[in-house]
Amino acid sequence: MDFRTYQEQALTTDQIPSIEGTDKIVPLLGLAGEAGELLSEYKKHLRDGNAHKLFKERIAEELGDLLWYIANVASKFELDLEEIAKDNLKKCQERWSWRDTEQHSVKKSGYLFDCKFPENERLPRKFEVQITQENQNNSVRMKAFINGKQIGNYLTDNSYSNDGYRFHDIFHLSYAAILGWSPVIRSNLNCKRKSDLLVDEVEDGGRAIAIEEGISALVFSYAKDHSFLDGILTVDYQLLKTIKNITSHLEVARCSLGDWEQAILTGYEIWRQVKENQGGKVIVNLDERSLLLAGR
Repeated sequence: MDFRTYQEQALTTDQIPSIEGTDKIVPLLGLAGEAGELLSEYKKHLRDGNAHKLFKERIAEELGDLLWYIANVASKFELDLEEIAKDNLKKCQERWSWRDTEQHSVKKSGYLFDCKFPENERLPRKFEVQITQENQNNSVRMKAFINGKQIGNYLTDNSYSNDGYRFHDIFHLSYAAILGWSPVIRSNLNCKRKSDLLVDEVEDGGRAIAIEEGISALVFSYAKDHSFLDGILTVDYQLLKTIKNITSHLEVARCSLGDWEQAILTGYEIWRQVKENQGGKVIVNLDERSLLLAGR
């Protein structure tokens, strides 16, 4: 039986009064009640162990009741349970499939948003960035070089504490490597897409750069409260949704929540290594969707 057929047949057994408000609040309360019953059965299982002979039967019954109320709520709000199930499965696949080695290998090519532009307007597919730090005037600052030439300006933590934000260009390098997107790196490498004035303004201009810098600062604040993601395997779902929302008008909107999670976790892995080493050579590879620290 498919979800659509179940939803249609479940609705024929609906005994909830069709009073405005009641017809919706009753199934919503029913969901809460059945969830409680489900937990109660599991509590009995923990307490009684094998003595709770009907555990699986009771769990199956409670799950069935939950499914009925879910279908009923969907019907009351004129939603299609079949479409809800498909959309949820798609969301889960986009969120988690990058962790699957076989699935990940299919997407190795990543998102090369500039492949149709002249070579001088494309992000380099592979390049190395030498990151150094120096002490000057009681301040620690970072510099980045490609082929001996400095890119961007020197950076400090801009903080009362020595928190390592001076190395945050690594996050932009990770966005470039994993997502194929970074207005900041594109500006630093002087490969803005000037042959298309609209793309240059919208995708590579000041607003896009500010958004990317904002994402870097937003994630850093989150990471700082979570051991800079050391040993962390997942990123907060609402944080990822916020990033998706503020980039929804840009080409990077094609990237999934899972892509962003991979870019963030990869960036912080390299950031922690560079911070510990007080510098290093970072290898960026867009074709392989990888970011590595040389010698590691």
